[in-house]
Amino acid sequence: MSERLSVRKTYKLYIGGAFPRSESGRSYVVTDAKGRFVANASHASRKDVRDAVGAARKAFGGWSARTPYNRGQILYRVAEMLEGRRVQFVDELRTAGLSKGAATAEVDAAVDRWVWYAGWADKLAAVAGSANPVAGPFFNFSTPEPTGVVGVVAPDSPLLGLVSTVAPAIVSGNTAVVVASEPAPLPAVTLAEVLATSDLPGGVLNILTGRRDELAPWLATHMDVNALDLAGVPADAVADLEEKAAGNLKRVVRPGDSDWGAEPGTARMTAFLETKTVWHPVGV
Repeated sequence: MSERLSVRKTYKLYIGGAFPRSESGRSYVVTDAKGRFVANASHASRKDVRDAVGAARKAFGGWSARTPYNRGQILYRVAEMLEGRRVQFVDELRTAGLSKGAATAEVDAAVDRWVWYAGWADKLAAVAGSANPVAGPFFNFSTPEPTGVVGVVAPDSPLLGLVSTVAPAIVSGNTAVVVASEPAPLPAVTLAEVLATSDLPGGVLNILTGRRDELAPWLATHMDVNALDLAGVPADAVADLEEKAAGNLKRVVRPGDSDWGAEPGTARMTAFLETKTVWHPVGV
């Protein structure tokens, strides 16, 4: 009896809720901590960035219109699915060089952090908004609203860093395009499979794999991207991307503005909010 051939996994992009190959046809080799071949990952192109931004913009209206409570439910469902794939994530992190204990701790921390951000969905408006005192017969309210499409360059912590940057971007109603860790992209692709089998609408979070120095500038200059999180960008490249982002006055979170690895707070969520102030006459 012949030995059965294993089914090798094909790692693709995640755009608009689907798993396309890069339109360029390119891929790059992913190796383990000892330099051994693990997989071929899709090498996204400028056209893939445009497609991902288009999918994110298309999804923005529906996602931002959902009630905060419903967004929290959906993100909690993603955490449930993450928990169900703990073994697979641990194996992929061990391939990237983590010990079994460290990999298990990172997966647990990523699940817990996703739950933490999910819990903020219906509380953020109360904390970030206000009822303002005014001199006159008016009610005056300031309420936070999502800014739009957020481009994220994820850090090289392949799971916890990814979760710590994308969850706070989408919980408030934004949609996002993320460039995953270049040397260790496999957990990001597995996260895409989690998203595709959860209740998160297609296009809310789009995941690209490839070279950061090739993809990040196109996110920075794209006129339909409203904000950037540069958590995974080397310090010497930040100024250039900030300059490129100035074309349409993007909000930019620099690597030093908020430490994604620290205990989470509201800073990464409020960075991608706009404040709308409404006046209303008393008694009307």
